Amino acid sequence: MIETKEQLTEATAKIEALKEEIGRVIVGQSTVVEQLLWCLVAGGHALLEGIPGLGKTMLVRTLADTVALQFSRVQFTPDLMPSDITGTTLIDFGAQGAAAQRFQPGPIFGNLVLADEINRATPKTQSALLEAMQEGTVTAGGVTHQLPKPFFVLATQNPIEQEGTYPLPEAQLDRFLLKIGVDYPTREELKEIVIRTTSINQPKTEVVMSGNELAAIQQVAKQILVAEDVLDLAVQLVMHTHPNESEAPVDVKRYVRFGAGPRALQALISVSKVRALMAGRMHVSWNDLRQTALPVLRHRIVMSYEAQAIGLSSDRITETILQAIEAKR
Repeated sequence: MIETKEQLTEATAKIEALKEEIGRVIVGQSTVVEQLLWCLVAGGHALLEGIPGLGKTMLVRTLADTVALQFSRVQFTPDLMPSDITGTTLIDFGAQGAAAQRFQPGPIFGNLVLADEINRATPKTQSALLEAMQEGTVTAGGVTHQLPKPFFVLATQNPIEQEGTYPLPEAQLDRFLLKIGVDYPTREELKEIVIRTTSINQPKTEVVMSGNELAAIQQVAKQILVAEDVLDLAVQLVMHTHPNESEAPVDVKRYVRFGAGPRALQALISVSKVRALMAGRMHVSWNDLRQTALPVLRHRIVMSYEAQAIGLSSDRITETILQAIEAKR
């Protein structure tokens, strides 16, 4: 239980200040920024999907600038090897010819790691992130190395160009807390982007919080309460993504091959707690579950070939499930 109302208020104010500071550089994309902050405070990883040029990389770099975190970037390409990410064991020869092994850490040894165009690397290289994302460790040469804390992987991918890309395996997709869609800016936002980026004075950000302050806010978020009936609704939401579930909507039974697993429920509750915290509440509501369901579930629901053929997305399925649950409430 959160000890004082001031503790909640202070955490909420810090997150709001962080959002405002990011807004000094990033034009619009309020939903994307908010969902990225959900991920940051919940302590999970995010997958950002959008066409090139929408500022995905700039957003991640700006986030690193506003929080005192060590930023590291990996540009994924087809010839990238796993050791290029995790690091490699080197052999040093001393003055007397004695050989000693030394581990040279790769770019994954950072607090905030940007995996740019992650789907351009081969599955073997993509899998190098699995242990790091799940366990927070890297194993090289039979030795396990602990990654710095906090540790976040923010990956980007382009949904348009499929030639020369390798779709992420389901096991790796499930490790991402959220899949965030980055949409095209509005007419007014486009004008503001041009004004900011073509002028002499480029906007710069300042550090809003330290890593320790972020860790403290994460602990506050974990203390947000979840009532039994709200937890039951979250379980029902995840179970309704399964086509073999008796109470699942008709569209789920027809168009879904595989539903979401236990990590989806964990993510749903964790992110909903953060959303409640950002709203200054000490408890999770149904509306929190509803607003977080799309980014939590869109990469965890495997659609059938028939659904793909008619262009039916997992977001549409999730909306159908949400409407079905609301109709029964």
